[in-house]
Amino acid sequence: MTAGHRSAAALDAALDPVRARVATAVRSRVAGTDDGRAERIWRTPGPRWFRPGDPIWRVHSDPSMMVGGLRALLVQSLHPLAMAGVAGHSGFKGDPWGRLQRTSYFIATTTYAPIPDAEALLARIRGIHRRVNGVADDGSPYAASDPHLLAWVHAAEAQSFLTAFQTYAARPLSPVDADTYIAQIGSISARLGVAAPPQTVHDLDAVITAYGPELRASDAALAAADFLLHHPPLAGVARAGYRPFALGALAITPASVRRALQVDEGSARSNRVATQLCSTTMRVLRWAIDHPADQALPDGWSHQPAIQPATIRPGTPASRRSEP
Repeated sequence: MTAGHRSAAALDAALDPVRARVATAVRSRVAGTDDGRAERIWRTPGPRWFRPGDPIWRVHSDPSMMVGGLRALLVQSLHPLAMAGVAGHSGFKGDPWGRLQRTSYFIATTTYAPIPDAEALLARIRGIHRRVNGVADDGSPYAASDPHLLAWVHAAEAQSFLTAFQTYAARPLSPVDADTYIAQIGSISARLGVAAPPQTVHDLDAVITAYGPELRASDAALAAADFLLHHPPLAGVARAGYRPFALGALAITPASVRRALQVDEGSARSNRVATQLCSTTMRVLRWAIDHPADQALPDGWSHQPAIQPATIRPGTPASRRSEP
């Protein structure tokens, strides 16, 4: 071993405790306490909808998902009925980390876990959606199971996750892979009740545009944006560490959304600085965190590709489906 290799090895060893602390801090916030779920998702043999190398596999294992999630919440909040449901039933202010951890578990299970586990979770969520309904401040009724609202939530999430990955990932997706990602994430949302999710980036953007007349910043949306961007339930170093995520999410949020939410649009230069700061933070997280998606799947796993969303009826078990 040369002197240079010895020095590099010594530096790596010295930084290992720092790396471990960063990884533990992030995992505890995003995933919560490991109660055996990780073992079930990653080490259990069986068929899976997606496989290593798939666009959805890459996007959903990247730390840019945290930035995309923030952007998604900001965009989603502009639909007053969707926001009424979140404000009235999700507990995002009272238990924001619990909501984040449940979302993280949903994404991990539906992307990486054996199909029976993913289907069981989707069935449970459909049951929850059927029980979530109410009346917005303007008197309009809403229901979480409404396919129209589900389609809005899906479109905002899919666009946000992809936009964050394309901006902050080390290797963005090609245009073809980006379309594949939209089709793959749509295959999951179809199983929740979204009718004919978009299959390409172009179609996704058209869906987002079509919702324009329905969007406005309700009082609940303004309060949510203020909470997410300026008053997160963090203190000290943790709050400082959160700032690059918030700035990075704002930098890729459409100007029209920022105006509606009364968020400072910032100059082109400030947005570039925010993007660079967030990109650096993403590189640190990739260095610190070994994602299970980078490891080999257990013996006995197999690939059963997700069926095209348009052919899926929510709740149809895998045993009654066949590939097109």
